[in-house]
Amino acid sequence: MSKVAAPVLSVRGLTRTYDTATGGLTVLRGVDLDIMPGEIVGLIGPSGSGKSSLLHAAGLLEKPTEGEVRIDGEAVADLSDHDRTRIRLDRIGFVYQFHHLLPEFDARDNVALPLRIAGHKLAVARARAEELLVALGLSERLTHQPSQLSGGERQRVAVARALANRPRLLLADEPTGNLDPATSQTVFEALHDVVKQTGVAALIATHNMELAGHMDRVFAIKDGHLEERPAESHEY
Repeated sequence: MSKVAAPVLSVRGLTRTYDTATGGLTVLRGVDLDIMPGEIVGLIGPSGSGKSSLLHAAGLLEKPTEGEVRIDGEAVADLSDHDRTRIRLDRIGFVYQFHHLLPEFDARDNVALPLRIAGHKLAVARARAEELLVALGLSERLTHQPSQLSGGERQRVAVARALANRPRLLLADEPTGNLDPATSQTVFEALHDVVKQTGVAALIATHNMELAGHMDRVFAIKDGHLEERPAESHEY
């Protein structure tokens, strides 16, 4: 009898309320979500709807007001800051709208950096970086600095860096939001292929409805709740 895969990310009853000058502002209201290995889940909604709040809670960057987050079945809400940091480094990769590459490092060493921070030797870190960059179509750009790369190439380097430590969960916040449509498609296709090859679970916030249509599932945030959208309709 085959073993059923367990969710990489499991969120239950997630609520997030921010204190403002006019009182509490609740952007997430009892959100439930599971993401399985190798699954790409899209998250859509207008600015301020709570997309980033959900990503930050899932990525252990913020603690929810209420609710539970589990990574590979492990409840993380009550862990120490040290343990939360270790989980972020070992099990979670982040991709943002802007690549945040270090300008003084070439592509290979930007990708190798998380591995070096995790304690790997330079040769091991660079070998892993080269493996990822080649998989993302950047075999001719290994020793190019960010200033020598196109926008799409820089973003693919950022994707490689997020995957360097072989995370279980990949979180992306508008990863193609700063790119033209053709380049966005190229970057997303590279991201899609790597997710499927590695089995990482991915949660991607995007305004790009065309790209959302190529994800396994898509949820819209509306009034603080998640609403699953069918593949043919990703309008807000």
